[in-house]
Amino acid sequence: MALRSGSEITLGLRANAGQFALLVGVSALVGGMVGQERAIVPLLASDVFGLPTATAALAFLVAFGLTKAVTNLVAGVLADRIGRKPVLVAGWVVGLPVPFILILAPDWGWVVAANVLLGVNQGLTWSTTVLMKIDLVGPRRRGLALGLNEASGYLAVAIVAFLTGLIAQSAGLRPAPFFLGIAIAGLGLGASVLFVRETRGHALSESRVATSPPGPDVGWLRLAWRSTISDPSLSAASQAGLVNNLNDGLAWGLLPIVWAAAGLTLGQIGVLAAAYPATWGIAQVATGALSDRVGRKRLIVAGMLIQAVAIAAIAAFSGFVPWLAAAVVLGVGTAMVYPTLIAVVADVAEPRQRGAVTGVYRFWRDAGFAVGALLVGLLVDRFDARAAILVVAALTAVSGLIVAVRMQETRPAATHPGTRAGTGAEVPTRD
Repeated sequence: MALRSGSEITLGLRANAGQFALLVGVSALVGGMVGQERAIVPLLASDVFGLPTATAALAFLVAFGLTKAVTNLVAGVLADRIGRKPVLVAGWVVGLPVPFILILAPDWGWVVAANVLLGVNQGLTWSTTVLMKIDLVGPRRRGLALGLNEASGYLAVAIVAFLTGLIAQSAGLRPAPFFLGIAIAGLGLGASVLFVRETRGHALSESRVATSPPGPDVGWLRLAWRSTISDPSLSAASQAGLVNNLNDGLAWGLLPIVWAAAGLTLGQIGVLAAAYPATWGIAQVATGALSDRVGRKRLIVAGMLIQAVAIAAIAAFSGFVPWLAAAVVLGVGTAMVYPTLIAVVADVAEPRQRGAVTGVYRFWRDAGFAVGALLVGLLVDRFDARAAILVVAALTAVSGLIVAVRMQETRPAATHPGTRAGTGAEVPTRD
């Protein structure tokens, strides 16, 4: 599909294939920055720094989640005002020190500080790569675009988590695993400065080309209220995103410790830490495109319920093989939800304010890391890991039911062919 405004800007995946492919690669590097921590940092807490409680050990994840959540808000507003590329480049500059701090950290406070920087890095870079892909493809292929974006990022999370686990098994938890992070940060900054082009004009073009004029600009506070409370689809998406990343916080912060306590090797922990995001990453290509055909809501509801079953299975069974199977199922459920939720937000948002609305959604979604870390830490310290996992499973099921009751279908084709959902404006397309 392609969409043309005048002679200068064309929307569509084919028309922007080169830049889109480059952004897929940049998204992979963004994911790799998180992947360097997935298997290693929770073990640093117990094996290197000897932290006595789960709450203290998960402080790094609270710092990451809160910082990334707030940065998402800032990134969305800045991307709408000054453009996507400057925000992307700034994110990579902030991320450069992270692997060095993790290598040299003399105490756990330094690890927490590194994760503050990592949260800023992820909030700025992941927000802008998402927006840039939405800008380029136009309204009719958002699900596919977001599936490819999230697939590249989370496949990189999986690959780097697996590699760091292997490296740690032979060379120790520090410094060798984090050498990958140094290379990733350098490549991300270089590619973003030298090769990525600005896409804000594509969003403005999409807004101008509508046969019905766009609505008036809405203040940020009203956008935040709408995205959080008043709009049934956006608010349902925001709470589901929060719970989804609460799950990911469990997988990132607690499960490696559970697996290590069960006697698994660092190599096996690396495989388990990679299996979940790898399945999630691969399956998102299909689920994102599928949401363009069958709709968003049913995939989100089914995905949340599948995640709940998989998380409960982690608590119910033990051993490498059962946990590997549960991780794969969890990845499938997450793949059904993750790109589809962002597609819902893009469907409803006015293109000129897409960055701000997406930023509010991503604020709530990534706040799930902090909420999950605090909740899981308190439950583990008060009860045990199994109780914490079961509570998260129950919350995930409830979240899916909220989506089933509250969310409306937002896929553009569900309203009228060529219509931008949420605006009522027809968008001319050429497939």
